[in-house]
Amino acid sequence: MPLDEEVKENKGIQERKKERKKERKKEREAYMSSRGRKKAAMQRMLQQLRTATNSSAMNKASIIVDATKYIEELKQKVEGINSELGTVGSSSSTSQDELPMVTVETLERGFLINVFSERNCPGMLVAILEAFEELGLDVLDARVSCEDNFQLEAVGGEGQDQESIDAQVVKQAVLQAINNMN
Repeated sequence: MPLDEEVKENKGIQERKKERKKERKKEREAYMSSRGRKKAAMQRMLQQLRTATNSSAMNKASIIVDATKYIEELKQKVEGINSELGTVGSSSSTSQDELPMVTVETLERGFLINVFSERNCPGMLVAILEAFEELGLDVLDARVSCEDNFQLEAVGGEGQDQESIDAQVVKQAVLQAINNMN
């Protein structure tokens, strides 16, 4: 019966070959469909690029060249606008524009004071702290950064024997102290 065993073994081998062949066919089909999806996606993107750049080119390389030219034109327009804004901005800059941003929020017992300025001026912190002292505010907590710009976040509490102060009064006092510093 060794012949029967050989026949069975050959049939098993042939079946495994058929199975592998089917698997490879499925893999090829999957690859081709994946490739087709990628190609379709590429065509959609190229069409969007053609539309955005008003290109009439049909092949990939020409569309990309047109897009590159379009980007360069946009860069030149941006540079032109920035240079116009730069000259307008420098001619219309006033001392009001240079004032720092000051916000004052009323807390349960005191104020949260935020001061931000694009430029850091020597003595600004001292001027603000002197304004607090004149108002009778005690600094309970503060964070200050004076590296490239000036930033202050402070919690000021009213003294025990002090009359109630309005947030607007605190803001005006801080702004006045900064103005007097200049």
